[in-house]
Amino acid sequence: MGTVVASIASGQKSAITSHAHQSLNCNKKEEAQKGTVSFSEKAITHIMFDMDGLLLDTERSYTIVQERILSRYGKRFEMSLKSKLMGLKATEAAQIFVQETGLDGILSPEEFLKEREEMLQSLFLNCELMPGVSRLISHLHTHGVPMCVATSSHRRHFELKTTKHKEKISMMHHVVCGDDPGIKQGKPSPDIFLLAAQKFKGAPIDQDRILVFEDAPSGVAAAKNAGMWVVMVPDPNLDTSLYKGADQVLTSLLEFKPSDWGLPPFRDSLISKY
Repeated sequence: MGTVVASIASGQKSAITSHAHQSLNCNKKEEAQKGTVSFSEKAITHIMFDMDGLLLDTERSYTIVQERILSRYGKRFEMSLKSKLMGLKATEAAQIFVQETGLDGILSPEEFLKEREEMLQSLFLNCELMPGVSRLISHLHTHGVPMCVATSSHRRHFELKTTKHKEKISMMHHVVCGDDPGIKQGKPSPDIFLLAAQKFKGAPIDQDRILVFEDAPSGVAAAKNAGMWVVMVPDPNLDTSLYKGADQVLTSLLEFKPSDWGLPPFRDSLISKY
């Protein structure tokens, strides 16, 4: 997985070199997408989940709101721009949004965020779980696999988005949000995942035993920079060239097989898309 940066707390950087498993390289996207790549030799012990677009169907809300804002200026919200915004801290995403849409000097990043915030409130309260989320979280919790959420969303947004899903969130060991003071840089920096790893009971945890679930290219890069394994569940409209770096690419969490990663296998038949 390459050389990675570790230890935010001390501010010092140490290098970790992962095992060279060429068969796990995501250049074999077709195998990964079909679920034919075996990761059983990697005994994963801890799980990290991104939230927006991975656990919760919130990316749709962001798209709706940003399309509305741009329509006032006769502009369209393109997927190429969305892919650049996914997984970023709000302030960073706002700056890119304004610059990329040619609104610099017309709409400030601060004005954009204020307007977007007001429009998102009601949408966040009604967001639903993505397919396969409930089953996977319940399964891992039942088998005592430590899990956490590592999201770029600020804490207040996290609370809004998870209003209907407290039961599932309660199964997490902890939650790290984008406005945590321990995070100096947003994704693709590894800060958020390294900080989340430090919060697990029994830390430090070997990064090579942590599996991260992400939907965003910046999140995949952040996890890889942290020395962790990554399963990507991208937006179906995302350009496949942006799958680069992921160890496995799935169209849905319904396709995930825990046993591929040395985790307890599913024993039940899949009866629900959630």
